[in-house]
Amino acid sequence: MFLGRYGLIEPDEGRYAEIPREMLEKGDFITPTLNYVAYFEKPPLHYWLTAFSFKLFGLNEFAARFAGALAGLLAVLLVYQVGRKLFGRREGLFSALILGTSTGFLAQSRINLTDMTLAFWLTTALCSFIIATVGNEERKGRYYYLFYLFSALAVLTKGLIGLVFPAGIIVVYMAMTRRWYLLREMRLVGGIALFLAVTVPWFVLVSLRNPDFARFFFIHEHFERYFTKVHGRYQPPWFFLPVLLATMFPWSVYAIRAITRAWRERRHKNGERHVFLLIWAGFIFLFFSASHSKLVPYILPIFPPLALLMGKMFSDLLDSDQQEKFGPENALLSVLLVVSAVLAILYPHARELAPFLTGSGLARPGSSLVTKQPILAPTWGIVVACLSLAMGATVWLTGRKMKLLLLFAGLCLGSYFLETLGVQAFMGGIEYKKSSKELSVLGRQALSSGGCLVSFGYEQSLPFYTGKRVMVVGDRGELDFGSRQGYQTAWFIDEAGFERLWQGGRPVVALLKRADYERISPRLSPPASVLGSKGKKMLIYNGSVVEGLKEQIQQ
Repeated sequence: MFLGRYGLIEPDEGRYAEIPREMLEKGDFITPTLNYVAYFEKPPLHYWLTAFSFKLFGLNEFAARFAGALAGLLAVLLVYQVGRKLFGRREGLFSALILGTSTGFLAQSRINLTDMTLAFWLTTALCSFIIATVGNEERKGRYYYLFYLFSALAVLTKGLIGLVFPAGIIVVYMAMTRRWYLLREMRLVGGIALFLAVTVPWFVLVSLRNPDFARFFFIHEHFERYFTKVHGRYQPPWFFLPVLLATMFPWSVYAIRAITRAWRERRHKNGERHVFLLIWAGFIFLFFSASHSKLVPYILPIFPPLALLMGKMFSDLLDSDQQEKFGPENALLSVLLVVSAVLAILYPHARELAPFLTGSGLARPGSSLVTKQPILAPTWGIVVACLSLAMGATVWLTGRKMKLLLLFAGLCLGSYFLETLGVQAFMGGIEYKKSSKELSVLGRQALSSGGCLVSFGYEQSLPFYTGKRVMVVGDRGELDFGSRQGYQTAWFIDEAGFERLWQGGRPVVALLKRADYERISPRLSPPASVLGSKGKKMLIYNGSVVEGLKEQIQQ
């Protein structure tokens, strides 16, 4: 629902929409390109899925986000099926509801990211493995082969972690449970052959066509990304603790209880299933915590095992004669919801409150509090606050009366409405700050009869909305590697080169930040015509503006 309501959000959505668009345009599905230069940071499977979506639904935002949204939906259905098979029907239902109403999972399933697709493949692979190890499973061979197949698809989505995670988790699992005999039933020969048959062809073909691929992809994008700060995404080792609390909210407050219960039950009947889920979540969490490159979506693959553990916990407690009290968890959740309500009301007015927050008469120039449009509008802030308070009241009342089923139902309903409406509440402000759709459309109209499209620093969605290659001024960003492959000099210029281009007689449209415009506009001849502005971005033109085209999008 509403997948196509907002423009593509920079930078990820623009990037992951433009690459498949160029694949369709050129008919080349082997060498991914971004702004028509080689781009090897990720394998191609997510691009292929998005390209297929474009063929079905056209070049639009809905199609760009469809693959990720479908992966999220299928992951929820898969967790239900696996929970039902491992523990029981109610456990499966509870687990699926927990996953589907987790804040970060729902929000990130609506964004065009490779991480959600990866999370689905990894979940399918690891769930296939654990089902295959169940003693009375009649179709072990089928599930083992599915494990190899989906691990291969994970590799084709995001590289070697599609191999490292399943292999590492299974080795640790076998060591902790002393179930090394599973190696004899894992169909290693046939499974490895299937894995290689799926993964090797693309890697061979892209390497033959691009001799520098192997070094960049395996060394720079894997080992250097993990062990060094070369990508500029370093965060402290504890980074994912608050991230997990926020992205799996509200269920994350119950995660520690679920983990400790699962650990206590590891020696009970079917306890090895709990152990596997614990290792699954713990291995990925520790792996990324140790990495020198961290981004919020990285931990999406640990949501399914945690959801299964919490679903099992809630279901068990319903059958218990002496139900455990969630006193600390409910108290913490109620406090967090009240704090969220207060922040939702205050945040839209942050600009007016800046003097009080900074301790001075005026907000500091450049402060994040100084903004022309808050991410959350005042009306939406009230809506989010009311939903948060209603959910907090539900948690408090059901917790006091020991009504566990009502608590669970209230968490599901409250979280669902809070997240679905909350996503809509925030997306308008996020789009205003992070999307260049309207400016890109204006640029396409201005250059309908030909000319040069320029971006100061690469704007990811600009070529997607214009259908034109962009000339980049200054920082090449992610295009740096591709810009050095072949003869690309004319497409990557400095400001002096831009001034010569501007004066050269050809129509030129440039997208740049307001600060860059204020710096260079005195040097531009002819003077720039401002076609539009949005947030901190401006679109300028070196020719006479056609009547009806000039439009100020947002002051």
